[in-house]
Amino acid sequence: MTTIHTNENFISRIIREDLEQGVFSREMATRFPPEPNGYLHLGSAFAITTNAGLAEQFGGTFHLRMDDTNPLKEDQEYVDAIVRDMEWLGYEPPLHYGSDYGEQYYAAAQRLIRNGKAYVCDLSPDEMVRYRGTLTEKGTDSPYRERSAEHNLQLFEDMRNGKYEAGEKVLRAKIDMESSNITLRDPVLYRIIHAPHYRTGTMWCIYPMYDFAHPIQDAIEGITHSLCSIEFKEHRPLYEWVLTELDVSEPPKQREFGRLNITGAVTSKRYLRELVSGGHVDGWDDPRLPTLQGLRRRGYTPESIRTFFGEIGMIRTSSTVDIGMLEHAVRQNLKPRAISAMVVLKPLKVVITNYPEHHIEWLSVENNAENESLGERSLPFGREIWIEREDYMDVPERGFHRLSPGVEVRLKGAYFIGCEHAIYNEKGELTELHCTYDPETKSGSGFNARKVKSTIHWVEATHAAAVEVHLYDRLLLDEEAADPTTDTINWANRINPHSRQIITQAFAEPALSQPAANTHYQFLRHGYFYEDSRYSQADHPVYNLVVSLKDSWKGGKGSKDVKSSKGSTNSEGSKD
Repeated sequence: MTTIHTNENFISRIIREDLEQGVFSREMATRFPPEPNGYLHLGSAFAITTNAGLAEQFGGTFHLRMDDTNPLKEDQEYVDAIVRDMEWLGYEPPLHYGSDYGEQYYAAAQRLIRNGKAYVCDLSPDEMVRYRGTLTEKGTDSPYRERSAEHNLQLFEDMRNGKYEAGEKVLRAKIDMESSNITLRDPVLYRIIHAPHYRTGTMWCIYPMYDFAHPIQDAIEGITHSLCSIEFKEHRPLYEWVLTELDVSEPPKQREFGRLNITGAVTSKRYLRELVSGGHVDGWDDPRLPTLQGLRRRGYTPESIRTFFGEIGMIRTSSTVDIGMLEHAVRQNLKPRAISAMVVLKPLKVVITNYPEHHIEWLSVENNAENESLGERSLPFGREIWIEREDYMDVPERGFHRLSPGVEVRLKGAYFIGCEHAIYNEKGELTELHCTYDPETKSGSGFNARKVKSTIHWVEATHAAAVEVHLYDRLLLDEEAADPTTDTINWANRINPHSRQIITQAFAEPALSQPAANTHYQFLRHGYFYEDSRYSQADHPVYNLVVSLKDSWKGGKGSKDVKSSKGSTNSEGSKD
């Protein structure tokens, strides 16, 4: 009888079959191996949740490994940031460092040399490129390819001892210079780098290349399934060659999943670094960036990100997902947990002429219309209030049902008010409205003698909190992410000039003068907001727009708006 496995994708099927066939005598294990030379982003998070989720599904282990074998780029700052970001995302796996395996790499390289599978080459980088050939032309053997094992061992030891300058010599695998897979045309295994390493100092001046170090790292740590993004598929034969030549028992298996691209977003570390270093954004945690630091500062939740990836599922090829799908997940996550608040972004003063002067009454309003457990709060109401400037028109357009002369509206949670007249200054600018209220129409009183067509939000003026609000839109003007085949990008021409709008003085209900820690707010009619961790101060709160209330994604529950693409972002299954 055939067993039907629900919720199974092509990767989980491979793993299940391996485990059922007893391919490994050890428990199933996956890993996330970022190079600590930048900050995690949505592509990284996709790889993390994929590897961690599969380990959990099969009762295996998942761990984090810093692929730190290039001292020119890596730093403890990035290690700390990666660990923090993973903890925020909900994962605290054991931490390993590739730099801890220096002697194992060196011994493995010596073994290949003794077996005639590696040699020291003196060709310059440019010469190696010429000798390598092209997709249509076979490569040419290096003139140093037939050095004896004894000579190569001595040269390799001299490389370790610092006798040569960077680029003067490299260690190369001896595979096949005529292979149709250019990756197998005697790839470089070791290079010389005279630079201190952030962890090992000057212990080493030779460092293994990623394609050599990675399979060894996986073998040392007992990884069973080395899952990485699709661009590493052509490197899989080299991964397997290393493990075979080193005679690794029960070698780990490399398998690939698709790269995740997101419309209007940049998740290549190279391009993110250009945006940061070029001053196009205000750092790695800019809320417009898809870095985990930027998303966290903006107010995205780890639960919504994990839900987003769950909706996408496993992808086989480079695919582009509508960012609206992520925004939909955020809205759904925040809807039952956000505290409602009334905030006026473009204030217009309203004086309620028949309301008692100097009198303040406190109105009870619910914190969340869909979640009674969040309780209620009290709001002050008085003679002077702020409303949105867009909620008034002298001559209303067709379909406009908010305030205009002779028209009533309901103030959310309060009373009906009707506009008597508008006040303009000598420049012809609208400065104030005079209105009257009907005390019989208090919200909750059961009044139903007449109806109004619109309800607007408001903030009582004398108790209002002055707050700064940052509104965000898509960072890029075009929907597609940056093309990695392009050497240079004119970011000034591609960035949406309206991607951030700063409102320096909005008015909010008094509780928002001191926002509660880790609390999301739904600003009525505007969207979900979160306190900005960088700019907010005790006497000057700053709120970031997390996501607007309008859901532009048309996919709906269970649907996926995923399309094939050449792609440009990186699902960091291995490294960027």
